[in-house]
Amino acid sequence: MRSGHRIIPSHNVREFFRDSVGEALSKQSIQAEDHTVHYVVELLTLFTRAEAFHEAGQHGARTLRPLALMLNDAVDAPTEADRDRAMRRLGDVALFIAGFFPDTFARRSVDVDYCIRMGGGAYSWLAERARYSAQMRVFGSIFAELAEKFPAFVEVLGEISDLGRRYTPEDVLRLYELWIRTGSARADRRLRELGVQTFTGSASRVAH
Repeated sequence: MRSGHRIIPSHNVREFFRDSVGEALSKQSIQAEDHTVHYVVELLTLFTRAEAFHEAGQHGARTLRPLALMLNDAVDAPTEADRDRAMRRLGDVALFIAGFFPDTFARRSVDVDYCIRMGGGAYSWLAERARYSAQMRVFGSIFAELAEKFPAFVEVLGEISDLGRRYTPEDVLRLYELWIRTGSARADRRLRELGVQTFTGSASRVAH
C-alpha cells in the first residue's frame, strides 16, 4: 500500500477484491458481465504480489517497464503466443496503474489518458485477435468489454484505492489535478467529500 493508506484487514484477499469491485460497480452504476468482473478480481489478487506486478531488473532489483516498451515487446515478439502475452500484460498493467496510481502521472510527461489509451488499445487488439485464435477465444468477450469500458474500470479501481486512504494536502492537490484533466466523476465526488468545491465546466470532458 502507498503512504497515506491504512492497512485494511482481510482474511482472504480475493474475497476482499470481489466484494470491493462489486460495491464499486454498484456505487457507480456500471454494468459488467460476471466473467469480466472475475477477470478484474483475479488481476487485482495477482498484482498484490510484487513479483507479479514488477519485473526482475538488474542486480535483482524489481522494476516496471514503461508502457511504450511493453508495446514494443509485443510488436517485436517472436511468436503470436508471445505477442498475446505481451499485449495482455500491457492491458493489465495499464489498468492497474491508471486505477490505483493516477497521481504518479503528476510527476511524469505522460498523463492518465495516455495510460487509458494504451491499456484500452491492448485489450481491443486482444479482443480482435480472439476472433481468430481458438486458444484466446474464451477471453474474447472479456477483452472486448474491458476495451469498451476501460475508463469505467479505471474508476472502479480508483474507488477501491480510496478505501481507508488518508489524504494529505499534496494528495488533494493531485486529486484536483486529476479531476481537471479527466473530468473523473469519482475524483469530483471525493473532492466534495473532502470539502473541496468543484465547478461544472472546469474539468476536462473526458468521460471516465
